[in-house]
Amino acid sequence: MSKDKLITPSYCCILAANFLLYFGFWLLIPVLPFYLEEIFGVSNTTIGIVLSCYTIAALCIRPFSGYFLDTFARKPLYLVAYFIFTSIFAGYMLAGTLTFFIILRVIHGLSFGMVTVGGNTLVIDIMPSSRRGEGLGYYGLTNNLAMSIGPMFGLFLHNAGASYTTVFSYALVSGILGIIMASCVKTEYRPPIKREPISLDRFILIKGLPGGLSLLLLSIPYGMTTNYVAMYAKQIGITAETGLFFTFMAVGMAVSRLFSGKLVDKGKITEVIMAGMYLVSFCYFGLTACGWTIEWNYMFTTAFFFAISLLLGIGFGTMFPAYNTLFVNLAPNNQRGTATSTYLTSWDVGLGIGMLTGGSIAEISSFKYAYLFGAVLTLVSMFYFKFKAGPHFIRNKVR
Repeated sequence: MSKDKLITPSYCCILAANFLLYFGFWLLIPVLPFYLEEIFGVSNTTIGIVLSCYTIAALCIRPFSGYFLDTFARKPLYLVAYFIFTSIFAGYMLAGTLTFFIILRVIHGLSFGMVTVGGNTLVIDIMPSSRRGEGLGYYGLTNNLAMSIGPMFGLFLHNAGASYTTVFSYALVSGILGIIMASCVKTEYRPPIKREPISLDRFILIKGLPGGLSLLLLSIPYGMTTNYVAMYAKQIGITAETGLFFTFMAVGMAVSRLFSGKLVDKGKITEVIMAGMYLVSFCYFGLTACGWTIEWNYMFTTAFFFAISLLLGIGFGTMFPAYNTLFVNLAPNNQRGTATSTYLTSWDVGLGIGMLTGGSIAEISSFKYAYLFGAVLTLVSMFYFKFKAGPHFIRNKVR
């Protein structure tokens, strides 16, 4: 029996739009801490607070974006959010004060929260349900590809002495191209759906909260990694090009996408998540250990540091399509936006906490102990999923 068709022009366009969106996003991630430190002279704690404004703003809009996407036409909302997201890159070039930068960062986070929920919901709409895990895996792969190129390119520009205006300009061009690709996505007409009275489950998928808590705990150390790993490497004395950390991590994610989505489509959702958790937990304890092993052997620690990034990518890349499918499979079709929004909200809460706690712990002691804290959280998440969130999903899934 032939498989349902996954690769269509619209699917390819939304993959391209997602790649270009995240390329602009990832381009700035490792550069912004240096930007805040060099231009505004702020401390690590303040850097964490400023950077977390983006995630907190995205978090605030997530539940509402899910409701809007389930209620109104999805593509127009997606395009408007994409346009606002892209416009803020131009605004960064005019940010002469820290206050103005924070305001722009908040608006950027709000638009990012809407556009990512919109894209994730649209791609589910245009793919066959029988290949959802595989389709979401490839969709996530575009983020991974952007992650492999964006941070390395951003750090290359920074280390080469390019101005921050130049860096922001590359992100702006990427966003403009992404809007063009997003506008080419064709979606089927959805007739208006009679809505029940507004209630909490219109904004948050209640049945997804146990899975959301386990995901939140995992995203705290992930938030520390994406924002501070270059500073951590510099602090402990690794002089190699730290942009490669993101590249190896993205390669690991790309490799894992080739098989994890197909396993998810076979119903092995909880098994895939647990396998990823084992690997991620090992990696964070290993990343912490680099702070001590560097004093013993520099070459070994540098090699281990980049090996961890590859394994970390495999671990998270294995879990992402499985977690996404977990939330979707707990919701009826008319709550896909809410399910996606709850999935991304859980992730964003942890990212925000990770940015805040990472900078604060580093200010008090060092990034080494910040990552130790994150490693412990991965263990807590693993046990919680195994004994609570996983069984809860098995009992409550609708498909």
